[in-house]
Amino acid sequence: MKTQPDRRRFIKNSSVAGCAILISGKLMAFSFPQEEVPYPKKLNYCGYTCPKDCKFLEASLKNDSSLKKEAYEEWKIKDRYGVDFAADKIFCFGCKTADKPEGVVLTNCTVRSCAIENKFDSCIQCKTLKSCEKDLWTRFPEFHKSVIKMQESYLEGKA
Repeated sequence: MKTQPDRRRFIKNSSVAGCAILISGKLMAFSFPQEEVPYPKKLNYCGYTCPKDCKFLEASLKNDSSLKKEAYEEWKIKDRYGVDFAADKIFCFGCKTADKPEGVVLTNCTVRSCAIENKFDSCIQCKTLKSCEKDLWTRFPEFHKSVIKMQESYLEGKA
């Protein structure tokens, strides 16, 4: 005897599976392909690689005030740094761009300043990365874990 599918159960199970896939996809967004050995000079100081479609970078390159305002709000600049919006002061050209001015995010990034101070191309070169409690790592613990895994790949590839 063939049973009729229970529509409610199907929708419930599908939504649970969909959420699990979505959540795992978000967590995997910070993971590094294990077959590749990361190269610190190609990474940002924190290990992240800025996406080509970064709204903050686009706004800065175009000097677009409305796009800068959107990025300012999305990045919660006021809450994080206590800086009011001013189109001429809110910008980001990337953390390793030496020929561009540093915006409020870069000047306040403790991970970046630590890496520069210690002459690292990226945090994956730091021996205390696992125990580091800088603001970026406490706000994004999953990202911190992925950078630690990246460091492990880097150290294995270096040996």
